[in-house]
Amino acid sequence: MITYLGDKIDIRLAAFIGIVFAFAATCFLLQKFSGLLPTDQGREYAHDGKLSAGKPRGAGFIFVLVFLVAAVLFIGIEREMVIYLILVAAAMMTGFLDDCSKAPWGEYKKGLLDLIIAVMVAVTFLNFNSNAVDLMLFKTTVTVPPVVFGVLIVILVWVSVNVTNCSDGVDGLSGTLTIVTLLSIYVLDRMKGTDENYNYLILLFVICLLGYLWFNATPSKLMMGDAGSRAMGLFISIAVLKMGSPFLYVLLALVLILDGGLGLIKVSLLRFLKIKILTNVRTPLHDHVRKVWGWSNTQTVYRFAIIQIMIAVGVVYMVSLLA
Repeated sequence: MITYLGDKIDIRLAAFIGIVFAFAATCFLLQKFSGLLPTDQGREYAHDGKLSAGKPRGAGFIFVLVFLVAAVLFIGIEREMVIYLILVAAAMMTGFLDDCSKAPWGEYKKGLLDLIIAVMVAVTFLNFNSNAVDLMLFKTTVTVPPVVFGVLIVILVWVSVNVTNCSDGVDGLSGTLTIVTLLSIYVLDRMKGTDENYNYLILLFVICLLGYLWFNATPSKLMMGDAGSRAMGLFISIAVLKMGSPFLYVLLALVLILDGGLGLIKVSLLRFLKIKILTNVRTPLHDHVRKVWGWSNTQTVYRFAIIQIMIAVGVVYMVSLLA
């Protein structure tokens, strides 16, 4: 644990060792064992989806495991964090089992599993934290009734998991956007003085994602699958909850929400209410910009990331003015 190592050597050196370990272990294990992962079958309806056929899929299983090991080794974890790590592992495993399945799991089955995990996150958070919400952009705090706050947490977690999952369709896109979102949360955490262990936990997750992106940058050699995207979405929701200002999720993950969420809304309205919207827009949006606007994969990743970075910088600046 980093706390233990800090008694023997400088804690800054121990933290650096943890970061190097997370990156090196992710790269080594992905290089060594990617051949054992299930292979992608190609997505019939996605733009250029068939080009991914045959690539190893489910790399999230490896980089999430490395993250969990690094967290245990280099962070002084307590009960609340242990529960969150178990839930991240559970989200990863449900996604990996789907990646390995010959027949994809149904939407309702995955949605139910996501709901169960979301409820457990809500119960855990409310058990260890107050029901006060910091509205950082307005420099005020409001107290939300526990039941209402619990429902909002469930919605946040379920939305985060699913929009992140839906945005995973272009080499490096969802991983890059997740890194931007998590580092934005990290910066705001530092400004607020949030628990140092959770700040470092964010860094470890980002570093493991960077190790994965080493192989997933265009043209990718492997794919994270649901094992990675669902774990990423869950971790984002936990990070923004621990920041104490969960409503900022809308801005700090806006590109993920629009890219993955518009498709969810479009399909849900059509399926349950027979309402058609965005008939001239392909969803996820990363398919629209590639097929209709002619963006390359690299342009899509860079431009989506630039938009999210611009929004994040604006949020950080506004918060800094109120500090």
